[in-house]
Amino acid sequence: MKPSLPNFRNTNFYVMFLADLAIFALALLAAYSFRFDFNIPATYFTQYKGLLKYVLVFKSVIFVSFGLYRGMWRYTSLDDYWKLLRVTALQSLILVSFVLFRFSFLGVPRSIFVFDWVLTLVLCSGLRLSIRAFFARSETHLAPLADRKTVLVVGAGSLAEKISRELTANPAQYRLAGFLDDDRAKRGRTIHGRPVLGRVEDLPAVGEREGVDEVFIAVAEASAGQMRRIVETCKASPFPYKILPAMTEIMDGKVDIATLRDIDYLDLLGRSPVLLDAGRIKSYLSGRTVLVTGCGGSIGSELCRQIVRFAPGHVVLVDSSEYNLYEIQMELHHGLGFTGYTTVLGSVADRDLMARVFHEHRPAVVFHAAAYKHVPMLERNPWQAVRNNILGSRTLMETAVEAGVERFVVVSTDKAVRPTNVMGASKRVTELLMQSLNGRGTRFMAVRFGNVVGSSGSVVPLFRRQIEAGGPVTVTHPEVTRYFMSIAEASQLILQAGSMGEKGTGGEVFVLDMGVPVKIADMARDLIRLSGKEPDVDVPIVYTGLREGEKLYEELITEGEDIVRTEHDKILVLGSDSPPDPAELERAIAELARAADAWDGEAIRAILRRLVPEYRPGE
Repeated sequence: MKPSLPNFRNTNFYVMFLADLAIFALALLAAYSFRFDFNIPATYFTQYKGLLKYVLVFKSVIFVSFGLYRGMWRYTSLDDYWKLLRVTALQSLILVSFVLFRFSFLGVPRSIFVFDWVLTLVLCSGLRLSIRAFFARSETHLAPLADRKTVLVVGAGSLAEKISRELTANPAQYRLAGFLDDDRAKRGRTIHGRPVLGRVEDLPAVGEREGVDEVFIAVAEASAGQMRRIVETCKASPFPYKILPAMTEIMDGKVDIATLRDIDYLDLLGRSPVLLDAGRIKSYLSGRTVLVTGCGGSIGSELCRQIVRFAPGHVVLVDSSEYNLYEIQMELHHGLGFTGYTTVLGSVADRDLMARVFHEHRPAVVFHAAAYKHVPMLERNPWQAVRNNILGSRTLMETAVEAGVERFVVVSTDKAVRPTNVMGASKRVTELLMQSLNGRGTRFMAVRFGNVVGSSGSVVPLFRRQIEAGGPVTVTHPEVTRYFMSIAEASQLILQAGSMGEKGTGGEVFVLDMGVPVKIADMARDLIRLSGKEPDVDVPIVYTGLREGEKLYEELITEGEDIVRTEHDKILVLGSDSPPDPAELERAIAELARAADAWDGEAIRAILRRLVPEYRPGE
């Protein structure tokens, strides 16, 4: 406990100080009374008066020294109670030690010290709790009833408990009617005095009976089907509704009314919170220099936001887009208050620039998120996939080895599995490069995952624009499916996977558990309904056919690849794979470079087929 002096110019300090002195005297007197069955002998009453002056001095000095008068008592919390428990225990130990040293306990009943401690704790905490209750009740009565919203919370778990505390702390704005939950064991029970009123399907009836103005969805974990049912029930009711984001979006643990927002498509994918081993992540990031390529992209920028939470020594931001680099710089500086960064505008394929950056900053960890990822665009411009995704990655990896980087994490994709397009094949070659360079002093690893909702290349922003324009919403094929997760979840799991490489020899390909694939057509219908319209009635859906390089479904592993669970339930690792022959790989990449310089797309595809036997363009 860190000593902390109060504000002696505050009148409230003296009021509370005198009240505590009265409690100290009363607690000691009551302790003697309990000891002697409320009939204190004259000798022991004289002893009480002699001991009282020491009790008042010891307790008041300790209470002041340990900051028990710095709090605002109207906001007394459980933390204040635990602090009071520790401080009263400490002052009792000091008092007992003093009596033992000064009087050797001769003629002093030992039980009074136990009674005194318990009574001091009960009375002091009761006084503070009473002050909080008084102010809470005053605020409730002062608030015009017409201005207070009656709220019903869907869910009766951990998130619901947190939002309940927040609503209770804002009685001037909200009246919490109760909770709805499908768990039968919770029916009829209460959270902070508010009852679980029924099941989710009872929302219309319960809402009407309680005079509900708004519904808050606070469900910590639910499947996609369960979340859809909750949302459909809310839509069918006449009450407006909002949702508390999943914990992947509330990484600082802050859960309050300000975080409530409208339902987003991401909520319908299911809500399974990511549990991170923060200690392991911090062990390889804290105080270290971290370099992030593609730092202004969807994944790269979120990686930066997550990395700064773990107190890195310095972050080097690398991006070829001036605007993206500026945006993440401003966000880190002004939004997150992080100033320990350096911005580098340039391409990872610029060997001289990368050598200078690595020599100057000596990063210990590199997250390589820079890549061209748009499948049809790279089908039409395959030479750019070679220059950026393959040659740029090789340049960065070789420079990292020369600079003695400890850990290098490649952000890969599910499109690298049995690729049918140039983009996926180029990312698979990047994985092969990573494995061939591993073991030269730098521990390499790659992380594969599917699509992220809300990224710059995601279909979700496109669908939203089309819905706002009145349609049609264009879907390539009625059966096309994709894996999806949130940007925040993907980035957190990339950081976690980066901490796992230390257990192996490097060269691992980690695979994120993406859950169940989603039909893009179903996604389009859900987004239309979330906008308050009906699919194929208010907004038509048009099927345009698969684009070049696309396939109906994506995979995260190739048939025959071994997959092994890690200690994290959402991260898997591919079994040992023999690294490619470095000389053969280098010859093939040199051929790719020549074909790219000649803008020869057919030659590029032919060489990629040789390098990646499972690559089947056009299938």
